[in-house]
Amino acid sequence: MTEIKHVIIPDGLAGLRVDAGLSKALGLSRTSVAELLEQGAVTSENKTLGKSDRLVAGSIVEVAIREKRDRLLIQADEVPDFKVIFQDDHLIVIDKPAGVAAHPSVGWDGPTVPGALLGLGIQLSTSGAQERQGIVQRLDVGTSGLMVLAKSELAYSRLKQAFRDRAVHKVYHALVQGHPDPSSGTFDAPIARHPKAEFKFHVHPDGKPSVTHYETIEAFRSASLLEIILETGRTHQIRVHFSAFRHPLVGDTMYGADPTLAKKLGIEHQWLHAVRLSFDHPITGDKVSFESEYPVELSKVLDLLRG
Repeated sequence: MTEIKHVIIPDGLAGLRVDAGLSKALGLSRTSVAELLEQGAVTSENKTLGKSDRLVAGSIVEVAIREKRDRLLIQADEVPDFKVIFQDDHLIVIDKPAGVAAHPSVGWDGPTVPGALLGLGIQLSTSGAQERQGIVQRLDVGTSGLMVLAKSELAYSRLKQAFRDRAVHKVYHALVQGHPDPSSGTFDAPIARHPKAEFKFHVHPDGKPSVTHYETIEAFRSASLLEIILETGRTHQIRVHFSAFRHPLVGDTMYGADPTLAKKLGIEHQWLHAVRLSFDHPITGDKVSFESEYPVELSKVLDLLRG
C-alpha cells in the first residue's frame, strides 16, 4: 500500500535542496528522503525531482511513501535467530541476525530490530528521529552480532555521548579475501559518501576521520579471518577500508568481493560479525561486557575453508 503525501512548500523552505527541505517538512531523516528521491517517488508538476533540485515557494510536492508491514506489526517469530542478550529498565543488548535492518528505512520491507522488539513487547526510548527512536548504534543489514539500544531517555542521551566519545569498545570478526600484508595494522583513512552511488562510501581525503585496527586470527588458502577493533563508527567503515586495501570482505559484492567465491562458500552477504561489546552502563556506571558466537551460516563458511 502506498500513501501519497502532498506538501505545499512554505516560504521558509523555498530555495532549499529537495532532500534538505523535505526532511524538515516530513520529519524524516535526510537519508530517508534521499532514498525516496532515488526511487523516483518525489514529483512536482509531473516532474520527478532529484535531491539537488530546489524547492519553490507555493509549489506542491507529491511524495509516494510505501507502507512498511514491519514498522510496527512484525512478530518476533518472523526473525527466529533474533536474541535478547541482556536488558534492564534502561537498555537492551541484542544479537542481530543478518537480514535484519537496524531500523526502518524507505524501501526496506524486511524485518527490523525495533519491529522484532515490539513483537516481544519491548518498548524503546522515544528519543531520536522517528524511524530511529532508541537507536544509538547501527549494524548493516548483512552484518550480524551485538547491538545495544536505549529503553530510557537518559540512557539514550548518555549512550549516544559514549559513542561520540569513543568510549564503547567494539570488536568484530571479518573474513576478507586474500592475505593482508602486514598481517596486523591500522587504517587511518577518512571516509566520505561515494559521489556516484547513493548508498556507498569510499576513502576520500575530505571525508570524516575513520580508524580501524585489525589482526589476523587465521589464514586460509583464499581468505583470512581477522579481528577488528573500531575507534570510529562510520557507515560501512570496515567494508570500505578493506575494499580500499584490496581485501574486500568475503561475500561483499557491493564493495568488490568475488561473487564466484561467495557462491562457492554459500554466502550472500558480507562475512562480518560483531563479537564483543563493552561499555560503562549509562545509569549505574558499572562496566558491562557481552560476547556473541558466530551464527551457523558463518561457521559453515569457515568449515568449508578449513576442509
